[in-house]
Amino acid sequence: MTQAPTFAVVGHPNKGKSSVVATLSQNDAIAIALEPGTTRKRQAYPLTVDGRTLYTLVDTPGFQRPRLALQWLEAHSVSASDHVDTVRAFVTQHRDDGRFTDECELLAPLLDGAGIIYVVDGSVPYSAEHEAEMTILRWTGRPSLALINSIGADDYSDAWQTALGQFFQVVRRFDAVRAPFEQHLSLLRAFGQLEPDWEAPLEQATQYLSGQRQQRRRQSASLVARALEDMMSFREKRTLTAGQAAETSDGSLADQLRHRWYRHQRQREQTLRVEIEHLYQHQRIRRQEAELEWHSEHDLFSEDSRRAWAVSKRYLATAGFGAGAVSGAGIDALTLGSSLGAGALVGGLIGAAGSYFYGDRLALPALNIGVLRDGLKTATFGPVQDSQFGYVVLGRAIDHWWHISHRNHAGRDLLELEPADHHWLESLDKGSRKDIQQAFDKCRKRRPLDLRQREKFTAAIEQCMAVYDDWRLNRT
Repeated sequence: MTQAPTFAVVGHPNKGKSSVVATLSQNDAIAIALEPGTTRKRQAYPLTVDGRTLYTLVDTPGFQRPRLALQWLEAHSVSASDHVDTVRAFVTQHRDDGRFTDECELLAPLLDGAGIIYVVDGSVPYSAEHEAEMTILRWTGRPSLALINSIGADDYSDAWQTALGQFFQVVRRFDAVRAPFEQHLSLLRAFGQLEPDWEAPLEQATQYLSGQRQQRRRQSASLVARALEDMMSFREKRTLTAGQAAETSDGSLADQLRHRWYRHQRQREQTLRVEIEHLYQHQRIRRQEAELEWHSEHDLFSEDSRRAWAVSKRYLATAGFGAGAVSGAGIDALTLGSSLGAGALVGGLIGAAGSYFYGDRLALPALNIGVLRDGLKTATFGPVQDSQFGYVVLGRAIDHWWHISHRNHAGRDLLELEPADHHWLESLDKGSRKDIQQAFDKCRKRRPLDLRQREKFTAAIEQCMAVYDDWRLNRT
């Protein structure tokens, strides 16, 4: 089997090298800081999918004295034919020389066969220092491409494009923090064209990564479906003796159970968020909100959340009709069809009406105290009876998934989630609407979904993700 390619990411200090490594290796543990010299030793970061290493990125220190290093190389070279050997001699002679420690660290992986990814900051002017760096890299004879990763506000990209084109086979603009996934794949394909031995493994790498992305979306949909099933059907329960029941007022008991029910739902949403983040290998997300919640006005149970993520009455009516019609079809089956579809019609109308009248508010559970039996009473709070609660959780979950799935691993900014300004769910197909509403209806009745229903529910949520993805990309 062909060995997976290795790429050394090299350049000036503090110009985005570690950001490029973090993004292309899907590793948010890589240190990224504003001060130069954060990376002092080369470090390899393999990208592995299903136990197979697709390629390895090597993070390296930045050049410190490139002009002095180039002077030594030129003084010890006779012709272009000995350039690689001269670079090797430089590393051998200076690896313990404190003046050139960083140069030796970054050149070593190139001499071992790594390709070159040279990273420059397009917001700073081109200089003689950079030309010395690029000349040294060309002496190694390794396949190379250059990335213009603009960090500051100024733009010298055009000048960089011209200069880099004289030294590197491929030059691309690449924002390590914001570059879309397709650009990652494009870089891999470009490298495959530079080195014949890498073409096949890098083509396989792009296929693996594309497949991984699709699989992660399916897994995310399954995680969201499971969380919704838990949250829609959850019931807080407390068993009381006759004496406890007599001493406890309905109001205080309701407050206790309500508080515990709310806490469980918030924690379950938090668990879902962490599961999605870890699925996409984001282990160190920092959030604007405390305890994974949004700003206080955007808490799971806030009016702002209902307004942002709840669906319209019209949507509820059509989704409720579809789900109700399915359950009403049982009447037709019992009458061997003699009802001429009346069962489905009645079931649909009941479902639509129930959904419609819950449309203006987020109706939460009420306290229910059972009868005294064997000296005990059972008090329950939940499950939620309003489908809108499910749509609020669904909307928030898919919005969070979208931010995570499109977030590069070089991102260190706070994760800020903003409510939608248009309800994208209106674009969902009727079949998916029906499957979601039907699942909500079963969950709030605490009737578990069978395997087929759960599969349809998950598929409908994955379709929601596709609709939301299109809406967000079209909006920007």
